[in-house]
Amino acid sequence: MKKKLQVFISSTYTDMIEERQAAVSAVLNAGHIPAGMELFKSGDKSQKVTIQRWIQESDVYMLILGGRYGSIDEETGKSYTHWEYDYAGELGKRRFAIVITDDKLLEKTKVDPNNREYEHYKEYQAFKTEVLGNISKFYEDLKDIKLATMESLKEFESDDSLIGWVKADQVGNSEETLKDNVALLKENAELKVELEKAKEQQKQKQKVMIGDWDYDELKETLMRIRFKLPENLSDKQEEISALQFFIQYSEKLSIGVNNSPSSKGTERLTIFLRIAPKYLPYGLLEKVKVANAAWERIQTSKEGHKFLAIYQMENAREDSISKIKPRIKTSGTRPKAKVSTETDTGESV
Repeated sequence: MKKKLQVFISSTYTDMIEERQAAVSAVLNAGHIPAGMELFKSGDKSQKVTIQRWIQESDVYMLILGGRYGSIDEETGKSYTHWEYDYAGELGKRRFAIVITDDKLLEKTKVDPNNREYEHYKEYQAFKTEVLGNISKFYEDLKDIKLATMESLKEFESDDSLIGWVKADQVGNSEETLKDNVALLKENAELKVELEKAKEQQKQKQKVMIGDWDYDELKETLMRIRFKLPENLSDKQEEISALQFFIQYSEKLSIGVNNSPSSKGTERLTIFLRIAPKYLPYGLLEKVKVANAAWERIQTSKEGHKFLAIYQMENAREDSISKIKPRIKTSGTRPKAKVSTETDTGESV
């Protein structure tokens, strides 16, 4: 049976009208069915659902990538073209792309500067790199698009896993089987998407986040950051990790340190000026404007208190485990005395 493949054609719209028309013409000439969302309005959720259905029902996804990234979908933070491309990939659809050459893009930009991306250039480059990492070809003119389209579809025609469309009089007794296959493919695609979502949710559940930071990564980072304590905080000017300082001075930081005139020369001002700023980028401390005052206070933030609570629970759990010791029978021997040594910070170990 001769099957017709449904090809979903995707691109930015205003700058790629001629290219899209060339692709539609090539798909029709190859005996297949072009599909696309010419009337799609950015931000219209009902249209977005329709696009999802059209991609689901299509056999092949075709991208024509010019020099524009396109308008942004607020829900995903990607351009609509980028979102469509990724969605087709999630469904396991056959995808191929035809990408504009640098020379052709320069030519189009001379005609209209709006044919090149400026506002979301980094996002465009990242998307382009992703596309070129998969099946893709370059085009210099409209003939290249037609040729690349027909060559790609020729390869897909021999793929038995692509169901496509057939004339009713050719179906015969296979009609029910084809319907079942279509239903199974859709169900598999939906299950695959749900599985990926479940995996991502499980991954997120396992992480404890402190603001934008994973707790374990943040703790390790603070352990690696080391600095010498100023003279008015330590006579020896000992070196300490950012984690040690944050834990040891947690009560003082919770109350807050300020840069008021009365704090001049004090320990609090030293912490405010020289040490507290090290924690601001991680969101553990925050600046607080004091009402009716020209000075500011830095104190532990909500995320900082969360970090402390998790750290303290961890240490409490470790302490309780270390206190559980196995009973050992002795033959009249006396236990050795516990030896206490002091670190240069004055803490016994």
